[in-house]
Amino acid sequence: MPKMRAVQVTKPNGPLEIVERDIPEPTAGTVRIKVQACGVCHSDVFTKEGLFPNIQYPRVPGHEVVGVIDALGAGVAGWQVGTRVGVGWFGGNCGYCDNCRRGFFFACENIQAVTGISYDGGYADYMIAPIEVLARLPEGLSAEEAAPLMCAGLTTYNAIRNSGAQGGDLVAILGLGGLGHLAVQFSAKMGFKTVSIARGQDKGELAKKLGAHHFIDSKTADPAAELAKLGGAKVIVSTVTVADAVTAAMGGLGANGSLLLLGVPESLTISPALLVSGSRSVKGWYSGVSIDAQDTLNFSVLTGVRSMNEAYPLEKAAEAYDQMMSGKARFRVVLTTGN
Repeated sequence: MPKMRAVQVTKPNGPLEIVERDIPEPTAGTVRIKVQACGVCHSDVFTKEGLFPNIQYPRVPGHEVVGVIDALGAGVAGWQVGTRVGVGWFGGNCGYCDNCRRGFFFACENIQAVTGISYDGGYADYMIAPIEVLARLPEGLSAEEAAPLMCAGLTTYNAIRNSGAQGGDLVAILGLGGLGHLAVQFSAKMGFKTVSIARGQDKGELAKKLGAHHFIDSKTADPAAELAKLGGAKVIVSTVTVADAVTAAMGGLGANGSLLLLGVPESLTISPALLVSGSRSVKGWYSGVSIDAQDTLNFSVLTGVRSMNEAYPLEKAAEAYDQMMSGKARFRVVLTTGN
């Protein structure tokens, strides 16, 4: 049988190892994707370290997948061999539970599937994906450019567009890393008065280059006070996991303002008085489903939003993963297969 390369984890906290496997065949309702690029996301730690319940090993990680459909399973309609597609974190839904019937596919009561966790992901030459998770790729994006948009881009774009902010409102982005550098771009391109908050004055030039109208160095200034001087933020989008940084910025919310959590601190201290006195709120945001990913890709092409990436060949997946985990990557890490 034809063979392919795959990077797998055989047990929790096991190493990423490249192996040769049979090329899988698509089953009913699925397609086979010839993978061209796959982002290395921090959430891949769930597979690598066994932090998600009921993972069956060996497992191939990867949920920022971009490639080309090269085979169709039985009963597949609306998709053709040769179509460029992407697959993100959202791994499928049942379609018939109450949440699905209300359009809350991400909250499906029966299938909590995640790409690269529930089934093999994109750290490989080929992968199998159910058709409900596929996003069509527009012209104008290379596979390497598109891959990080399938999770990091999708999460930031979808959160900001659903934040309740209107054109001209003050939107602050807390953090200027893998998520933050995309959130700044999306916010500015959507027409919001965008403030970037990050540690270190050296980040200011990059923030302005990405479209920020203002930069606040949280190392030398009080973010809440600085935001208040600007009139208060309608939305603060937090991409960081440091609770103290989130708490320090919260006071900069304006009346009816919202703190939108994308990064997940272990715990968070919130002042009830701050919330009540200004009708402020705190909300988390789930990434999105396949059509949200497709919207993200289309908006990125339309407006010129791009991820800043470091690319590695598939056989250097372990090195790429370590670079991502080190926090030194600028700003996303992408595996390329050469397909």
